[in-house]
Amino acid sequence: MKSAVSSLVSSRNLTRLHPAISRPFLQNSSKPISQTTFFIPTFARNTENLYQKLRIRPNSTSIMSSAFKPEQARLPPALPLPTPPLTKFKIGLCQLSVTPDKERNIKHARNAIEEAAQKGAQLVVLPEIWNSPYSNDSFPVYAEDIDAGHDASPSTAMLAEISGRLRITIVGGSIPERCGDKLYNTCCVFGTDGKLKAKHRKIHLFDIDIPGKITFMESKTLTAGETPTIVDTDVGRIGIGICYDIRFQELAMIYASRGAHLLCYPGAFNMTTGPLHWELLQRARAVDNQLYVATCSPARDAGAGYIAWGHSTLVGPFGEVLATTEHDEDIIIAEIDYSILEQRRMNLPLAKQRRGDLYQLVDIQRQNAD
Repeated sequence: MKSAVSSLVSSRNLTRLHPAISRPFLQNSSKPISQTTFFIPTFARNTENLYQKLRIRPNSTSIMSSAFKPEQARLPPALPLPTPPLTKFKIGLCQLSVTPDKERNIKHARNAIEEAAQKGAQLVVLPEIWNSPYSNDSFPVYAEDIDAGHDASPSTAMLAEISGRLRITIVGGSIPERCGDKLYNTCCVFGTDGKLKAKHRKIHLFDIDIPGKITFMESKTLTAGETPTIVDTDVGRIGIGICYDIRFQELAMIYASRGAHLLCYPGAFNMTTGPLHWELLQRARAVDNQLYVATCSPARDAGAGYIAWGHSTLVGPFGEVLATTEHDEDIIIAEIDYSILEQRRMNLPLAKQRRGDLYQLVDIQRQNAD
């Protein structure tokens, strides 16, 4: 047959050519290695006829992908990536020092936002708990009634005023929020019109105990949020998480399934987990979901009760670190280019390769809304 030929091969070259065949063959051979010969089938160059004879299609990958039922890997099925209002823009990450002086913290954040906007940022992100020391003792004292607004929430009143005045989108880090008899760790997102577009209450509370290193229990004072938060803005669709939320890939996967272009995580990792996990988690969330991830931390204060790691960062959809800072106070200005999202997803077509026949991620909130 012309479709296949055989090659006579000396076992002297067998180990080099095909170690997997050589071992069992030589173990059962009674001849010296140098005198042993055998046949290895090799395929002819013309594989088209061979494909027909074996009934294999060259594009069988797409058939396999279809058999995997990738659309069922995420229920409801993942939304297509929406067309963003703009393709390229600059993001500003304001790594701020935080003091016990709340009025000073608010004024300082205002100045940083203005500086970032002057440098071209159309989206500005603030750190986690930027208006208060990070401690269970401080949360009740510095908490604000965000829903009441104005004098009851001077921190968010400032964000509303400056976002509308500068015509920028602000992911306002997080502040302690008081709602009735409960306290939350809450991030507010303001649009270019100065209006509150979304409010994310930290879903996963930071309860950690590493003996000899760090112990912190947010649940002593704070209540966990109940709702994933994704918001359409003038700079694209953004999924919001706060610090510890970044450790839970399921939340990021839900945001990706809802068509997020960018995930923003205001956070304050500490000196124990920060060096090990902060950048690692950002890159993992970005590369797993093929989107941008931005984080913003308070600056490090060695004299504080809780010492933040710093290192605010922007990560691209291939897991590449696009911009980052050290631990001191700083403002990062970096460019986001949404045009590469589709390119990266074509390079690695994960959406078509998910095994819906084996596993599912269920977005309960969307499922109940249908």
